Amino acid sequence: MKPFSLLLAGAAFIASAFAAQAEVRFGILNEAYPPFFAKDASGKWQGWEIELMDAVCAEIKEKCTIVESSWDGLIPALQAKKLDVIWASMSITDERLKTIDFTNKYYNTPSKLIGPKDQKPGATADAVKGKTIGIQVSTIQTEYYKKYFAKQADEKTYQTLDEALQDLANGRIDYVFADSIVLGDFLKSETGKNCCADMGNVDADPAVLGIGVGGGVRKSDTELKAKLNAAIAAVRASGKYDEITKKYFDFDVYGAK
Repeated sequence: MKPFSLLLAGAAFIASAFAAQAEVRFGILNEAYPPFFAKDASGKWQGWEIELMDAVCAEIKEKCTIVESSWDGLIPALQAKKLDVIWASMSITDERLKTIDFTNKYYNTPSKLIGPKDQKPGATADAVKGKTIGIQVSTIQTEYYKKYFAKQADEKTYQTLDEALQDLANGRIDYVFADSIVLGDFLKSETGKNCCADMGNVDADPAVLGIGVGGGVRKSDTELKAKLNAAIAAVRASGKYDEITKKYFDFDVYGAK
């Protein structure tokens, strides 16, 4: 009986280890980023990106869990194997591809500037001359600022986008530069409606702003990348992608094919 018990214990251990390996840990920000992700009153994550994650997980038929991280901690956490895929509106750029790999894109939206209502609209270097632009650290907007705005305007960096928006609302900075959808969502809020206006989208530059948002994975995780790519394609082909998107947007967030 003892050898048989040991055999059963060993089998249970193997099954347990296999189950643990089948879990896919999705890394997202530890802050609200509506309408992509935010916690409801009960503390549960919700939003467009969360629903898309759930749909992708249903396709790959594996248990998925959420791991929270600061923005600048996401890539280090991925490399340290504390999570398996970054699912946090991270753009696919040449610079990031030096360190990690990405799935195919699952959305692509422009970047924009917002500022006080009395500010003259404009999102060019001349328009921001002599002004201070608030930007979240380690974002594609920081790289765009360096390339196009640094000679004309000052930059103030923030650990979170919410901090930058608070400073803009309180008149401490002149602009906030970030993703168009997130800033558009802010402009619809009570605070945003009272203080600020859309200054316009910046010119597209794929070399800096990337080619869309994808799931960040380790370069060695080729099998996981292939499974996620197949799942994203299946969710789009089935109509589930559009079904989720219509809950949050009245336009196509996927971008050019």
